[in-house]
This record gives sequence, structure tokens and C-alpha cells, in this order.
Amino acid sequence: MNKPVDPALMQAAEAIGSAGTHPMDAHWMPFTANRQFKKAPRLLTRAAGMHYWDDKGRQILDGAAGLWCVNAGHTRPRIVQAIQAQAAEMDFAPPFQMSHPKAFELAERVAEIAPAGMNKVFFVNSGSEAVETALKMALAYHRVRGEGSRTRLIGRERGYHGVNFGGISVGGMVANRKMFGTMLGGVDHLRHTHDPVRNAFTVGQPAHGAELADDLERLVALHDASTIAAVIVEPIAGSTGVLVPPQGYLQRLRDICDKHGILLIFDEVITGFGRTGQPFAAQTFGVTPDLITCAKGLTNGAVPMGAVIARQKIHDTFMQGPEHLIEFYHGYTYSAHPLACAAALGTLDTYAEEGLLTRASEMAGYFAQAVHSLKGEPNVIDVRNFGLVGGIELSPIEGQPTKRAFDIFLDVWQQGLLLRTTGDILALSPPLIVERSQIDQIVEMLRGAIRRAA
Repeated sequence: MNKPVDPALMQAAEAIGSAGTHPMDAHWMPFTANRQFKKAPRLLTRAAGMHYWDDKGRQILDGAAGLWCVNAGHTRPRIVQAIQAQAAEMDFAPPFQMSHPKAFELAERVAEIAPAGMNKVFFVNSGSEAVETALKMALAYHRVRGEGSRTRLIGRERGYHGVNFGGISVGGMVANRKMFGTMLGGVDHLRHTHDPVRNAFTVGQPAHGAELADDLERLVALHDASTIAAVIVEPIAGSTGVLVPPQGYLQRLRDICDKHGILLIFDEVITGFGRTGQPFAAQTFGVTPDLITCAKGLTNGAVPMGAVIARQKIHDTFMQGPEHLIEFYHGYTYSAHPLACAAALGTLDTYAEEGLLTRASEMAGYFAQAVHSLKGEPNVIDVRNFGLVGGIELSPIEGQPTKRAFDIFLDVWQQGLLLRTTGDILALSPPLIVERSQIDQIVEMLRGAIRRAA
């Protein structure tokens, strides 16, 4: 699965990486312990296939697909060449009242792999922007159809929907919310689905918890359905630590939304583009939402881009009134940016040529067996998995939450492995090109670090 990279590209990356060190004071890094990092920087200078290399020349196995996004592996030739060619041909095209051919080609390609009936694609630049766009679409949709009282948005505890105000309002991760005031009004939250008492160490979907979807009925009784516009959930809650939906849960949520005329939004920024064994988790779980947000794997992380995929009926509801008027007052300067569209088309070609959008279903059994072999290791209190995503939950050090996982993150970095941590959970999402031997390598490196951290 791992194809060679153009040697000239590798040489260019090496030249950049060896250009010398630079002061670090000016860069305020996102979601980073800045002071700790700048005392012992972890600098990546080039990448290819399943690996990064750091500024010391060490090879680093990528167990996180960059940041849940590099699904096809790094510096893939089709993607690199598509970006280079587009940059030489046209750098920018205004997206308001204008466009360019690749935007329409890409929208068709995305619609082809999306769930049936979801065939309208609105391009943005990130997962956070995709969420803001979907929430605004939902609110505007109800207003256009004469139900302007539907202004309430329902998220879920432990949900992650990006970092803009709409996203953190419907999101449910406390550290992302607590410093930013009251956020959006009219937002409520479903209970999360994590049930370690009944579901710990489940392989795949937990058997218990479908009834948690009935929490939406409680919110309907509290607020009345006539005030609720949409419910947004991640099919698999990724950034909170890989919470897999209980069997029947998503279908039950869909049924309740249909019963009360509420739109259902799936945030597939992480699960989209092959992570679960189908192009989208909606297809894997057999539940079609009204809107899907996606990003990350859309361009293989090569150029920032996101999208909202909408059902035909939602799009068509806006298409009324005089034709010269703007139907939806929303968009971004860089929506459907030419370089992003080129990168996405190269990415979709790579996925198609190598069967990557379904490869996770082929590898899932081996991956599950490997990560669950960590059961019984010191301080491992749960292991969760689905497709090619896994979460290993650790008991926290008393009085020092998150430290045990962070120590393991630093340990495996020194051993040559990149993974993600969230709280005291280790998250794995290797590129979809991962081989069995690399899964073994990831798990054994983790096993050693878990034992050393005990």
C-alpha cells in the first residue's frame, strides 16, 4: 500500500528541515503545553507513507494519521502533483458569484461516495467551519420553511465539534468550554454514551446503551419539539477518547428526530473518508443523517478544507424567490479554494485506486485483536475500537489528571511513535495504508511505555 515518494520532494523537505533552528518565542501553539514543548521541542521536518522524520533525522511511525487526517499516508504522489499543477495554473478564484471547474468536479465526486440522497456539497476550510455552516443551515432551513421558532440546538456531553463558538456551544468537552463565557444561547445536551460498568473492553460496538438516545425525548418534553432545530453528534466521538456508539443508538436517534421534525447532523470530520470501513460512518452504521460535516481526510490533510454534505430536500428548500437573490448568506473567502480542490481530487483518486475507503473493514479484525491485547497491562481500564480507530483508557494518577497519558506520549515519541492523547486516553488512528506488521509495532511500543509508566 505504501508507494514511493518522488526523491526530489524528499530532498526539498530535507533542505527545509536542515535550514537551521529558529527562535520559538513568537509562535503561540494551538492545543499545546507551550512551555513544556519549547523546553524540549518535537519538530517534524519531512514525511512519507507511514512515517515522519524529526529534525534529528529519527524516523517516527505515525499512529495518528497526523491529526486524524492523513488517511492515505504522507506525501502521496497524486496529491502532491495535483497541488503543484494547480498552483502553477491558478492560485485563487473568488467563490462569491464566481467559481472554477474543479469545485464542481469535486462536489460531484464527494456526492458520489456520500450516502444516498445526500448530494449537495458546500465547501469550507476546516471541520470547525463545517460545523458552524451546518448549524446555520439547520437554523435557516427551518426559518425558510416557516418554522422560525426552531432555534434550539442539541449537542452531546463529551462531544467535540471544533473550536468556534457554535462548535464549543454544542460540544461537551469542558476544557474547551469553561474559559469562553456563556457561548450560544438556546443549546442543550444529550447524555454521553460512555458506560464503562457495562461496556468496558468491548470489541466494536457496545451491546448496552441504545436507550440513551431516549434522552432526546426528555429534551423534547422540556423544550417542546417546535423549538428544536437540530441534533449534532459524532457517530464515533473521537477527540474525547473514541466512544463507539452502542448497537441501535444512532438508529434510535434518527427515529426520534424524524418523529419530531428535527434535523440530524453527523459530525464526520474524523470518521469520514474510510476510517470506519466505508466512505462515511453513516454508511457503516446504516443511518443517514440530514447533514454531514467533514474535513481532515477530504484532502488527506495536505491543504485545509472541509465541507457540509446536505440532503437534496434541504438544498431545494432554499431555492425559491427571485433567482438573482442570494439564497444562503454564508460562505468564506477560501471556500472551494483551487489548491484545496486539487488536493481533494488527488486524494479521492488515491483512495479509489488503492481501495482505501473500505480497507479499514479488512484490517479491523486484526487491529481490534492487537489493541485489545493491551487489556491487563498496568493501569489500562478500558480498550475501545472500531474500524481503524482505537482508544486505550488509563487510570489517572491521583491529583495529576492527564499526566499518565502524556508521559506515555512522550515515552513513545522517544521510541519513534506518534499517537494522540486526550485526557488519560491514548488514541490511535493510523493511516489506512497501515500494514499488520506496523500495527504490531505500534501496539508493542505502547505496551512497553505503559509498563514503564506504571
